[in-house]
Amino acid sequence: MNDPSEHLSRPGRGILDRRNFLSSTATALGSIALMDLLRVDRLLAAPAPIIDPSRPYAARLSHFPPKAKNVVVIFCAGAVSQLETWDYKPELIKHDGKPLAGGPAVTFQGPAGNLARPQYTFRPRGQTGKMVSDLIPHLAELTDDIAFIHSLTSKSNTHGPAENFLSTGFVLDGFPSLGSWVSYALGSENQDLPVFVSILDPRGVPQNGSNNWGPGFLPAAFQGTTFSAKDPVRHLAAPGISADADRAARSLLQRMNQRHLEQHPGDGKLAARIASYELAARMQLSVPEISDLSTEPAHILKSYGADDVLNPIKAGFARNCILARRLIEKGVRFVQLFNGAYASGGDLNWDGHSKLKEQYDKHAAILDQPAAALIRDLRQRGLLENTLVVWCTEFGRMPFFQKGALGRDHNPDGFTCWMTGAGVKPGVSHGVTDELGQKAVQDIHPLYDFNATLLHLLGLDHETLTFEHNGVQRRLTNVEGKVIRHILT
Repeated sequence: MNDPSEHLSRPGRGILDRRNFLSSTATALGSIALMDLLRVDRLLAAPAPIIDPSRPYAARLSHFPPKAKNVVVIFCAGAVSQLETWDYKPELIKHDGKPLAGGPAVTFQGPAGNLARPQYTFRPRGQTGKMVSDLIPHLAELTDDIAFIHSLTSKSNTHGPAENFLSTGFVLDGFPSLGSWVSYALGSENQDLPVFVSILDPRGVPQNGSNNWGPGFLPAAFQGTTFSAKDPVRHLAAPGISADADRAARSLLQRMNQRHLEQHPGDGKLAARIASYELAARMQLSVPEISDLSTEPAHILKSYGADDVLNPIKAGFARNCILARRLIEKGVRFVQLFNGAYASGGDLNWDGHSKLKEQYDKHAAILDQPAAALIRDLRQRGLLENTLVVWCTEFGRMPFFQKGALGRDHNPDGFTCWMTGAGVKPGVSHGVTDELGQKAVQDIHPLYDFNATLLHLLGLDHETLTFEHNGVQRRLTNVEGKVIRHILT
């Protein structure tokens, strides 16, 4: 009689051997046990988030225990000068009016002029004695709570691509924003409000618009929702239709969609669409309530500057800051708060090429009190223990004025951003630019590192948080990025 095993391959015949089978089984069981122990200790690389199309906003576990549960990003559009705010350079005062030896003859917008001293006085602040500018006196009072990173670099000296690089990790369009990555990874604890909200400045949208809150190639469910204290969520209610008629139409649509979903149970796109309709219906009740600032007491409005009748733009930004706090109170995961709009010769944002001091006087009056009040309010309510507050801008400014002007040109080679709140070491300054503030020279950090650190505080490994797109495992930090551990508790 023929041996059936003779038709098997060598590995196949090995499986039929009893000793080999028992040995392989024991090894396999040990491997399973080891994998389970590694999983329990969070030593395994976490898989990509599993998204239920019918519940895309459901809360999901982080890769490791987070320090922060929520984030507020204050994004100052237009590239704030580090030399007028956070990075004190006494040598710049000493060499004021002199040419920069060996410096560039031409920069982004034309010929370079002479070195120019900071346009505002710097003073020691708080217990740390950190030198901070008089331009921002309210924020300066919080210096002891802030971790400054003075040695950041960007890949672009142009506003649009630089905004992209800060917000998405790439200078080109089409990549997911930071808030979308966080929404995709973690979902939300509040199913009645968007996971990710972008609050636009009263003066308009930033230079690169929706790229700053877009989902790129991530599912569309993770795009940021834009609104502000002034402008409600668009298309939330159908104009000219009564509430009863709207409810009846939604009820009919829900029944039809549910029937179709039962007939096509594998249709994830339909399930996602139904989920978005249901969120929109819940938002019809939750968003008007959270946007109604009339319930805020007078002392809160005053502390933020929301009652400033002489500066309506400041009052509008202050109301946006209050809205940001209310969203965090309700568990919204990621709030992006813009200060400044699109390129306008520096009139609508911080792009101070020709009349830096004149324009910064206006912009600082809008930013300073409301942003400082937001941080204080979060702390007073106990929210700062779980909330990370980030202040950022797309790049910095040159130490010299542009030739024939009273402003500074773009500088991606050394600038400052900062963090405060959950998981951040207070009162530290990390990284150094050269004596004139032109280039980062110590502990140099590309913006990849900044974003990697932000994700780390949320319990996310920036190397593990990926999404396959066109056969490539994409991530926010591309193939770079290191966590800036010096600023962490």
